[in-house]
Amino acid sequence: MQKKNTPAYSCNPLVDAIGKPAAAFTKADIEKYVVSNGIRHVNFMYPGGDGRLKTLNFVVNDAAYLDEILTCGERVDGSSLFSYVEASSSDLYVVPRFQTAFLDPFAELPTLCLLCSFFDKDGNPLASSPEYTLRKACAVFREETGLTFEAMGELEYYVIAEDTGAFPAADQRGYHESGPFAKFNEFRQKCMLYAARLGCRIKYGHSEVGNFTQDGKLYEQNEIEFLPCPAESAADQLTLAKWVIRNLGARSGLDVTFAPKITVGKAGSGLHIHMRLTKGGRNQMLEKGAISKTARRAIAGLMELAPSITAFGNVNPTSYLRLVPHQEAPTNVCWGDRNRSVLVRVPLGWAGRTDMCAQANPLEKAAAQGTQEKQTVEIRSPDASANVYLLLAGLAVALRHGLEKKAEDALALAANVNVNIHKAENAKLLKSLATLPDSCWASADRLLAQRAVYEAKGVFSPATIDGIAKMLKGFDDRTLRARVTKSQSAMAELVKTYFHCG
Repeated sequence: MQKKNTPAYSCNPLVDAIGKPAAAFTKADIEKYVVSNGIRHVNFMYPGGDGRLKTLNFVVNDAAYLDEILTCGERVDGSSLFSYVEASSSDLYVVPRFQTAFLDPFAELPTLCLLCSFFDKDGNPLASSPEYTLRKACAVFREETGLTFEAMGELEYYVIAEDTGAFPAADQRGYHESGPFAKFNEFRQKCMLYAARLGCRIKYGHSEVGNFTQDGKLYEQNEIEFLPCPAESAADQLTLAKWVIRNLGARSGLDVTFAPKITVGKAGSGLHIHMRLTKGGRNQMLEKGAISKTARRAIAGLMELAPSITAFGNVNPTSYLRLVPHQEAPTNVCWGDRNRSVLVRVPLGWAGRTDMCAQANPLEKAAAQGTQEKQTVEIRSPDASANVYLLLAGLAVALRHGLEKKAEDALALAANVNVNIHKAENAKLLKSLATLPDSCWASADRLLAQRAVYEAKGVFSPATIDGIAKMLKGFDDRTLRARVTKSQSAMAELVKTYFHCG
């Protein structure tokens, strides 16, 4: 029998066992589960400055020790996790967030894991922590606009294995391919299920455009897309999903990379972020079947801050080899309906009044299915090199920036950059559009120029902005694009350096 208040048909075994949604988990729930199931291992996990999950292992000596670590957390060396934390004052606390609890699907010994937040020596949230920066950004967004920022990601990656030569897929024609021409559909499905068991809300998965062979290796691009949820949770889910995909790849003898670009002339991998704004649980992106004024004002903020958003969403030199003209990655600062070459795309949102289900299925009676909640807008510049917490925090600031502008100014800006870049009559307008930075160095300059917007209301700490700019300038890649696109060996060496980014 389904336990009271438990979501029906949940993928997460902890939800079923505890009998309530993960968002309602308490310390008592965690302790009861651990003791009742004889679990002796607990892991604290937290993303470092590089965006990858770090792990601290515990043995549950007894119930009192379990209560101690869940209540007090533990000390860690912040200078080894974040470049901007000084070694002379590096002690930080990590304290678990109970609603993130999950069973480690890869541990030989039964292990319960929890994601953690960082705190400073005085017990205050670490102001420069990526996770806390996102929490601040979302809180300020709610306070200033009365809206909630929800997001979800399209996580693209390449799977690499020996090329058997059997049933080869057409070069750069792998989109939604079925087996046997797509080789890693079952691997992707396994990744999706494992991520769902950790609490990730999966929308769907499919093979992507990128498909080629090189030096006896098969490179197949795949994508897993998530469902919209509050941005804080979206960041946790994307971080966990990358951890799952890499672990399953390692256990399957497959190499996996989220690198933005892995060779010249082939599709790169992005981390497109879909966004929607809600109020009282209702989507505010549509108005009478068309994109709403609220959405257009928010898009104006994305347009204005687009050059500096790359500092959060594109954080290694290979990121800017993906952002080149004439591919499905943006270079100009503009937006438009259904167009995959613009920076911000308004995808199909089920805004029509036709009952497609009844047309496709003659035995079904026509029904009024509410689809207003489906509409999103999608920013296409980011990639998985990003620390997703900082990326979503930057997007929250940009959306709020648009909504805080005078309505007429924001709507005018949005109208001026709503461009179909493929129409010949827009060629002159296209030349007048702002462009995205072409290197980490240029991106750092844009961030420093617009830093006041991000630091306003205490969202981004000055240390975070300075740290990001210093990291980006450290690549000294101002002329890199011109050099590597002319040399396959230089490109290969660069890809090798940043193969396991993010």
